[in-house]
Amino acid sequence: MAIQKYKGHLALLGAAIMWGLMSPIGKTALENGISGLSLATFRMTGGAICFWIASIFAPKEQVKPHDLMMLFFAGLLGIVLNQGCFTFGLSLTSPIDASIVTTTAPIATMIVAAIYLKEPVTGKKVIGIFLGSIGALTLILSSQGSTDGKGGSIPGDLLCLLAQISFSFYLAIFKGLISRYNIFTLMKWMFTYAAICFIPFSYHEVSTIHFHEISTSTWTCVAYVIVGGTFLAYILMMIGQKTLRPTVISMYNYVQPIVGTSVSILLGMGTFGVAKGIAVALVFTGVYIVTQSKSREQMLAEQAAKKE
Repeated sequence: MAIQKYKGHLALLGAAIMWGLMSPIGKTALENGISGLSLATFRMTGGAICFWIASIFAPKEQVKPHDLMMLFFAGLLGIVLNQGCFTFGLSLTSPIDASIVTTTAPIATMIVAAIYLKEPVTGKKVIGIFLGSIGALTLILSSQGSTDGKGGSIPGDLLCLLAQISFSFYLAIFKGLISRYNIFTLMKWMFTYAAICFIPFSYHEVSTIHFHEISTSTWTCVAYVIVGGTFLAYILMMIGQKTLRPTVISMYNYVQPIVGTSVSILLGMGTFGVAKGIAVALVFTGVYIVTQSKSREQMLAEQAAKKE
């Protein structure tokens, strides 16, 4: 069991790094002829194709009709809203802001767990949520009035935040479903449903792309978003999701802004001022405090031990 948990932690670390790199790499594609809706469409359709091909080599499984319906809703929360909002938000804001906003996921996950899974709301959780919320608000407000072309925007930051909230609901609601099937069975259906739902809204925009005018380097960035930031990252995330709790999974989001911010600054794609530094410190502090709080199982076990 301990080996499986270590495997899960390593998998989540790899996924976080890949997602962290996706902010600056995806932003490069968005600045060179690929729109936000188009990139999100490429992610979903490309992910579906990759997972269907990979499923050919995986053990065959029969999915129950009820579970197929649940996978549809899982695809809406975990892919359509998550990827669609994040990718479109990234097209409106800076990669640094997009990376920092992802650190709010552990806080959102703890709130969802309290509502849906009846996790206790402790003093540590309240303090952590408060600090993290102030940090996210500081980030959003510091984006207002930017004129250098490298800052963020309130709509973009809010869309990235909505992406984290939808993913938090996905982690909390569908953990039981995820444990019943292998990774490729789950992902091929979720990405297929996601592509079917998203294409009607993005078809016109994709059809207007002048494909012959897009450079090879831009298509390379798109390929990374599909293969690295989607196919491989989701495989690693699912490995972690099968063995670790939702709050632990979301905790790895704090790796993403470190990766994304470092690469963005090196590439000259963003700036990192005092306000963003304060926002990062507040969000990180909030995340740490929240993840140190006790789970419902731990509190029930302690109560049982006292009665004995």
